[in-house]
Amino acid sequence: MTKPDILFLAPLPEFLSAPLRARYECHECFGDTDTSALVARIGQSIRGIVGSGGTNYGREVLERLPCVEIISVFGAGYDGVPVGYCQGRGIRVTNTPDVLTDDVADIALALVLMTSRKLAAANRYLHDGKWPGGPFELASSLRGKAAGILGLGRIGKGIAARLGVLGMDILYHGRKAQPVPFRFVDSLIDLAHESDFLVVACAGGAETRHLVNADVLAALGREGTLINIARGSIVDEAALVLALEAGTINAAGLDVFENEPHVSAGLLKCDRTVLLPHVGSATRETRGAMADLVVRNLAAHFAGQPLLTPVV
Repeated sequence: MTKPDILFLAPLPEFLSAPLRARYECHECFGDTDTSALVARIGQSIRGIVGSGGTNYGREVLERLPCVEIISVFGAGYDGVPVGYCQGRGIRVTNTPDVLTDDVADIALALVLMTSRKLAAANRYLHDGKWPGGPFELASSLRGKAAGILGLGRIGKGIAARLGVLGMDILYHGRKAQPVPFRFVDSLIDLAHESDFLVVACAGGAETRHLVNADVLAALGREGTLINIARGSIVDEAALVLALEAGTINAAGLDVFENEPHVSAGLLKCDRTVLLPHVGSATRETRGAMADLVVRNLAAHFAGQPLLTPVV
């Protein structure tokens, strides 16, 4: 029996690529690959695509792959997928939600703690041998502080639950109010103004690009801290650097960036930032569960069965 041909549009970990190679004829198109030559050679045979949450599954590529039936995203975000175009062509789209919720929410909690308690700086202080010269500077408690969550989806709710345990007051902003025990704020500017910590947890994509801009940062204010575990594109990074340099906001904790894996020099040199290399879902357990979901969704599709996590 002929194996279906699928295309990798991003580097995949061995624990995902190995089971896919065992089941399918797999081709790679990323990095230095000559896209035009590859598409000319095998474009007519490709039936499935696999990539990461940050991959661009652009129309210009899909239009040259006339037999594609399914895009399986190794990640929760699918802002790089032209969903409307896929609907029009009947291309199914899947992602890996839920399985990464807890780990990503944990990183948001960690960034809140690291920025409020200055833990990264305290660690450097000890390693630099400065403790014998005197105690580290005082930091700030979280109890009674307001955490404003932008985007109260699965991950946003997980963050709210964790920060609530710390005694923080939870506010949120999104497309609409939800039946949750947190206060809905109907504008992002107002949410920022009322928050000590503004936590970005909404979806990426064109609709939310630079949603957190200079005006939002000004509303967050001199005592405010920005946390982003969603997509780097949601925050105007240039405006964030200026806000940090000018003291418009107090600090920032970021796991995502506009131009990953490259990070702005302005963020790197600021001693009031905590910066992580997009490790939100980076545990063996979660990445394994994500890989399993990709494999199972593709298997279900090619067996003519319902998808486990359909987007389209």
